[in-house]
Amino acid sequence: MSTVGYKWLYFLIWVLCCLGLFLRPLRDLGQLAWHDDTASHILLIPFISGWLLFSDRRIEHSREGLSFRPALIFVIPSILIAIFAFRCVSVSKHDRLSSYIFSLVLLIISGFVFSFGLANAKRSSFALAFLLFAVPIPELILDKLIYCLQVGSAAIAEVFFNLSSAPVLRDGFVFRLPNMSIEVAEECSGIRSSLALLILSLLVAHFSFHQIWKKTLFVVAGLAMMLIKNGIRIAALTLLANYVNPDFLYGKLHHQGGVVFFLIGLALLWPLYWYLRKGETRFNMNAKQVGSVPLS
Repeated sequence: MSTVGYKWLYFLIWVLCCLGLFLRPLRDLGQLAWHDDTASHILLIPFISGWLLFSDRRIEHSREGLSFRPALIFVIPSILIAIFAFRCVSVSKHDRLSSYIFSLVLLIISGFVFSFGLANAKRSSFALAFLLFAVPIPELILDKLIYCLQVGSAAIAEVFFNLSSAPVLRDGFVFRLPNMSIEVAEECSGIRSSLALLILSLLVAHFSFHQIWKKTLFVVAGLAMMLIKNGIRIAALTLLANYVNPDFLYGKLHHQGGVVFFLIGLALLWPLYWYLRKGETRFNMNAKQVGSVPLS
């Protein structure tokens, strides 16, 4: 077995030990992801992050040795967070689970640093940081996030209502139309599809663009699109219910139509993606040419 093969073996053994140590929190995490829409993405995160790590060819050519001291940078905070979650009785069950999983992620990162070295960890920082999406969002942050989505979605919906020339009176999160009134409740925040769109925009930016400003712009556009597609959904369903059939507020398009508006969000992102991709092909060709020049 090659040196890199042994490193992968060390890392996999470390991961299995960590998973065994956090077996009960992992069981609770699985139940949360299965029953809670705000955590349904968690089940896919380890597989995506693992694929990102194993597909990184730069690791295969690394000769960096084992790194014990740099690994402590992640081990020590992990232990402290786990102790805090275990000893603090005032923490809710959800936040305690978030702390345990965050501690587990830090331990896994420390195992990678120990096995492959700090330099390789920096090269694979995206894949390692991507594991943080497996941490359930703490309740306080989740409440703030949902509220921000409510505010932004209501503002965007108001714009589309005005463009439609429909007589609408807004009162906070409530929109009053001639035949009905609707409220942008927490359930209408679109948190699930918004998280999916954010994760997808991060992956697309990572693989499609080399320049940091392009990656940043595309992710920011993805964040904005979370609000825009949700505002479109609220306005469209409300107008259809008011002028066509009230059942649009209770039918499949309302409760199961998130995929439709998610695809609309992707379609709106496509022109920006196409624009930012300009020059990337030439950048890749130049990088390959530079990499093929023999060293004297």
